[in-house]
Amino acid sequence: MSNPKELHENTRLDYKAYPVQVFNNFCSHAKTKDCILYLHWHEHFEIISMRQGHAVFHIDTTPYDVKAGEVIIIPGGSLHVGYALEDGHVRFDCVVVNASLFNDFLHDPIHVRYVAPYMEGQLRFPVKPAENHPAGADCYPLLDEIIEELVARRPAYELIAKSKLYTLFVLLARTFMPLQFTEKSAEPYFANRDRYKKLIQHIESNIGEKLSVETAAAEVGLNPFHFCKMFKRLTGRTFVDYVNLTRMNEAEKLLRERTLTITEIAGIVGCSNPNYFTKLYKQYKSMTPSQARQL
Repeated sequence: MSNPKELHENTRLDYKAYPVQVFNNFCSHAKTKDCILYLHWHEHFEIISMRQGHAVFHIDTTPYDVKAGEVIIIPGGSLHVGYALEDGHVRFDCVVVNASLFNDFLHDPIHVRYVAPYMEGQLRFPVKPAENHPAGADCYPLLDEIIEELVARRPAYELIAKSKLYTLFVLLARTFMPLQFTEKSAEPYFANRDRYKKLIQHIESNIGEKLSVETAAAEVGLNPFHFCKMFKRLTGRTFVDYVNLTRMNEAEKLLRERTLTITEIAGIVGCSNPNYFTKLYKQYKSMTPSQARQL
């Protein structure tokens, strides 16, 4: 899995002219509660097609239970993270697409009416389309075709993927727009999301800094009780658990680079006591730092 620092709103798509890419994710022998998709966000849409296993994806403050064969749509800018819900292999495909892929249609009045509201964030597709309307699942075979094109990369696959993706969005808009226009405007997914983004970025940019719950709560303008409650809803982990996980992920990366001693790495990730660092690393990575370095 990628380090969270590499995923801060800068998920790079290979071809700027056609900003769409598929990421095939496979977590071998995942354990229940293992993190299978680290907390991150980006400006792109993300569509996850679950292929194998059972997981929960937290999108902003809401958890979504996802099984093999199901699809979720993550709006651009949403914080999201995933955890295994049972032991075993977990496999899922992520199609990441930037709204600029459809800039050719900006002056098309039909596009402006039906698709642009979703691309610009005025409306949101249901995270689990098939649960909101039976027709939502009708688009899943089309998504499989898109993934197949992006993986095979045959000549002009970009055009095929683009046309099919546009068809996918149009079909979803056709299904859900009439329903959404008849409902009251939904509340924002997470009003303090930007403050939490800054806090998470601060944690990952200052990996060894001691940061108390009280200080973190003050950064997002909440009292410690509500901060801890909202942080758990957002990430699926307590604040302390998330900080420790982030530090151990950084330690894992440094151990692989083999340029620093284990004691030096412990200090960098905020563990002044090497014995405590070893205990913490084993808790999160199921092996000691020495064993990780041997691998």
